[in-house]
Amino acid sequence: MLSLSVVVFFGIFMVTAVAVVVARLVMDRVEGTSDDTRSEYESDGSGLLNEDLSVLIREPEISSISMLAWILRRFNLVERLNRDLAEACMGATAGRITLATLLCGTLTLAIVLQIGWLPLWGVPILPVLACLLPYFYVIHRKNKRRSMIEEQFPEALESLARAIRAGHPFPSALENVAAQTPQPLGRELKTTFAEGALGMPYEQALEGLARRVPLQEICVFVAAVQMQSKSGGNLSEVLERLSENMREAAAIRGEVRALSSQGRFAGYVLTMLPVAIATVLFFVSPEFLMILLTDELGKTLLIGSVLSLVAAHFVIRKLVDIQL
Repeated sequence: MLSLSVVVFFGIFMVTAVAVVVARLVMDRVEGTSDDTRSEYESDGSGLLNEDLSVLIREPEISSISMLAWILRRFNLVERLNRDLAEACMGATAGRITLATLLCGTLTLAIVLQIGWLPLWGVPILPVLACLLPYFYVIHRKNKRRSMIEEQFPEALESLARAIRAGHPFPSALENVAAQTPQPLGRELKTTFAEGALGMPYEQALEGLARRVPLQEICVFVAAVQMQSKSGGNLSEVLERLSENMREAAAIRGEVRALSSQGRFAGYVLTMLPVAIATVLFFVSPEFLMILLTDELGKTLLIGSVLSLVAAHFVIRKLVDIQL
């Protein structure tokens, strides 16, 4: 089994090396063609160069490795991953997450090949699940940060309404609120103010805030500010009412979360109960469980039970997750 793992490792390494060399040659040829086209375009003087674009618009970096970035740009999933990374406010790039995914899958495959009691059909399942761990971590960070912003936004909105009522213009009020608001909402508000201070219209800066943090509350706030700038009206009163409505909605969500806590707790109990029973039986009567590790049918039943248990846990979480 060890020799098989070594052969598989070197086989994957050689295939990857050949793919890297071929991709590098293709990339060099494509870059050479694009450079020739660009030089002809500049010599004609018939178009605008990139210097004419706004310096405020910066595409997120895909990877510091040029070849990996060139490969990832060919996939549409990179755009979604960049949006998730931006919402999660992680320093990692899409290239790093991709490399972490490949590393987790490769290490899990090397470990699985050393386990002799796993059925053959279960060998590719565990590496595939391990490949999803980095992306699940990004989603967890994104949801956690989004919930924190959702809790901080009503108070920041109320502070913005008080500052406007005190006579501050909207940019000055936004700057004061951004300086007083803790992270992570404070960082987003500071980014919005900086974009407006550098010359971008505040309507577009607020739209950028709604794109970075796609919460319903922030979208309503952006729409209210844009409507007030076009039609006029008392912006402080509008913001105060929005803040009150958001607080009431947060209170309702808290009540629903408290009512559904019993279902979540039941889901955790039902998930951990088979594991606890199997652990007790392993120490009390191990002969009852060893057949699951030695018999082929027992191996299949064991893997199927674990996968069904994990799937049932997520199904229960989805059932008790009530969206308002």
